[in-house]
Amino acid sequence: MITIALSKATGSPKYAHYAEWLKATDAEISIIDLWGKPIEECLSILENVHGLVLTGGADIHPERYGKPERIAECHLEPERDTHEFALFEKAQELLLPILAICRGAQLVNVALGGTLYIDIPTDYVADTEHRSKDGIDSTHGLHVEAGSLLRKISKSDNGSINSAHHQAVEYLSPLLRKSALSEDGLIESFEWNELHGRGFLLGVQWHPERMDYTNPFSLPIAQHFLYEAESYQLLVQGVKKIIDSE
Repeated sequence: MITIALSKATGSPKYAHYAEWLKATDAEISIIDLWGKPIEECLSILENVHGLVLTGGADIHPERYGKPERIAECHLEPERDTHEFALFEKAQELLLPILAICRGAQLVNVALGGTLYIDIPTDYVADTEHRSKDGIDSTHGLHVEAGSLLRKISKSDNGSINSAHHQAVEYLSPLLRKSALSEDGLIESFEWNELHGRGFLLGVQWHPERMDYTNPFSLPIAQHFLYEAESYQLLVQGVKKIIDSE
């Protein structure tokens, strides 16, 4: 059985969409919510799962990327930051497949040395609306980079996605490369710059779990992520067999 860990899967009704979306691809997978568990237990759990989803939520603390003076403009959960930065570090060590969504994508970029726009309307002026309105996601166009992982997954070079964020990637970590841009030029997706020696990683700024599953930027992402998780499971099983036979 494939087991996927979610960094946080409770707190509001919207968090239920992550498990529903993944199970729409494979109803038999097991989902573990890591939120609320001691970090030592979570790190141990990661050693026995086949993928990690870093989910959406509050802003990353701005002192983590050199902008502590802008703290008043952010909605923060410092405890969650500590928890998820540790999860990401451990997942990298294990070469776990990682899917980072919205806040999760921002966290990955910051963890790898990147920075964020504190507030898009203030720091990045454009006609495109990226924030949700009255709890309803906005929508805007997406351009996918040729040769990117997202292009392979979606089989599309452009399309439309939902949007519900007021922060975004500013300086992209040199360890990453952009996979897609919004119609006003913001980075909407990224992947490893060099894959050698690393596990699967895809960061997306939108919420594929809250979109129409027929959209090429929704369910195909879940399908590919679970393919990567299954491949990881087979790899781990193969290594264990070799160790046991020695």
